Amino acid sequence: MAWLKDGGMPTTRTARELADAYFTAWESGDFDTLRGLLAENVDFVGALGTASGVQAALAGLQGLGQVLEKIDVKVRLAEGDEVITWFDLLTSVAPPTPTANWMHVDDGKVTRIRVTFDPRALLAGFERQS
Repeated sequence: MAWLKDGGMPTTRTARELADAYFTAWESGDFDTLRGLLAENVDFVGALGTASGVQAALAGLQGLGQVLEKIDVKVRLAEGDEVITWFDLLTSVAPPTPTANWMHVDDGKVTRIRVTFDPRALLAGFERQS
């Protein structure tokens, strides 16, 4: 929760606002902010792996963050506690990767993330790096 500047009642970010903050923090490498957006029991399933809990999810995001150059959001759709973000993932190891990210929010925190994309170019890029 965030307190209003005038000291009024606390407010909770909408799912859309959380998604925006998530992608902004990830793109800028601000993992302290990112941690604050994720629930302790966040559940992540993606094309490159799975993670249960905030520490494991952050480790995965930090790993991909090492080659992340930009997140080019094309569209974000939100309905209630659900948000889908369609974006191009731009990295130093592969051409832009069209990606869909679905998030679920409970009590002002991201609790579930599902990501889908074709991982072949990224995997080939990682192989060339090693």
